Amino acid sequence: MKGGKSKAKADTKLSVKKGAAAGKKPVKKGKAAKDPNKPKRPASAFFVFMEEFRKQYKEKHPNNKSVAAVGKAGGDKWKSMSDAEKAPYIAKADKRKVEYEKNLQAYNKRLADGPGAEEEESDKSRSEVNDDEEDDEEGSGEEEDDDE
Repeated sequence: MKGGKSKAKADTKLSVKKGAAAGKKPVKKGKAAKDPNKPKRPASAFFVFMEEFRKQYKEKHPNNKSVAAVGKAGGDKWKSMSDAEKAPYIAKADKRKVEYEKNLQAYNKRLADGPGAEEEESDKSRSEVNDDEEDDEEGSGEEEDDDE
């Protein structure tokens, strides 16, 4: 008898949990959509170094297909390098960062100034496309009548 009673209690608890879980599903938050026109962040000095290091590593170890091995070897080499050896990579990274900041300012300015103008143009082009599609549909109907 005890087993039957505990089962009934378990069922009610489960049903309450299911109801609570079902209520949470519509509240689910997703990531915000990314703008494909936004400039990408620049690579750090280490990643600038890794671009060059990967090429050298692949020449020395052509049979090695492991990405992890290349990354580990690159990381070890970066740690063992002196500041003087890292300087050219740091300079390249700083140059890329300055260029990125210029591009980002231009991007932000375009967002502030032009979103209304871009939307109006896209709406106009959409209506023109829709008008053209309607004309094509009417024209295709006439062609069928001519064939009969």
